[in-house]
Amino acid sequence: MQVNKIISNYTFTAQNNQSTKNKSFLDNFQTRVRNSADMNDTIVVPRTIFKGYLGIMTGTTLLTVGSLLSKHPKISKPLGVLGALTSFYGTWAFVRPYIIKNNQN
Repeated sequence: MQVNKIISNYTFTAQNNQSTKNKSFLDNFQTRVRNSADMNDTIVVPRTIFKGYLGIMTGTTLLTVGSLLSKHPKISKPLGVLGALTSFYGTWAFVRPYIIKNNQN
């Protein structure tokens, strides 16, 4: 292989250093992502379903922390009760849009 036959497809474009400093942290992701549609695609989730997700995840986390601290009953029992109540609220918030229908036509 001869070195003079290697062809480079790399093109260098000089950017203004001042404009790159003014970009936000998230803009840097936007410019460096190969498929920019990955940064812009969003799924619209109703607020109550999102609250349900948060409630279930928070309740599960509280129950887990409460079970890890089982040697301290003054901390673990309230965390367990709070985690169960939060999970119940999350389940209600997640299921509520499917059970209660708005008949305001």
